[in-house]
Amino acid sequence: MSSASLTIDGTLPGLNEIIDASGINYRVRNALKQQAQNAVMWHIKQQLRGVRYDKPVRIHYMFYEPNRKRDKSNIAAGGIKVIEDALVKMKVIKNDGWKQIDGGVYSDFDVDKQRPRIEVTIEEVVT
Repeated sequence: MSSASLTIDGTLPGLNEIIDASGINYRVRNALKQQAQNAVMWHIKQQLRGVRYDKPVRIHYMFYEPNRKRDKSNIAAGGIKVIEDALVKMKVIKNDGWKQIDGGVYSDFDVDKQRPRIEVTIEEVVT
């Protein structure tokens, strides 16, 4: 089973921030998501150059937040969507559907005030 790791510095918008931006205007929501996705794609270019998965993968997300203000489901819902869309756009994975993401979403959470980040581990599933 081959695996790859990706570290994204900082935090990404949570689901609540995306929903709040949707209430303002769809352009604001799209700009928020695009800005976050561009940041993730920059990290992918730096760290996953040439990494491609044709087989299903399992993805584990380790979210390090600067504090406990945002709830875990809010953090994961927004972050995972942005990250998986960026992985597809950068062709690391073919799609983020049921056939390509095997088994479910695995997330853990901790606090790191000095260095908030998201650590992503992608593992190919051998069938």
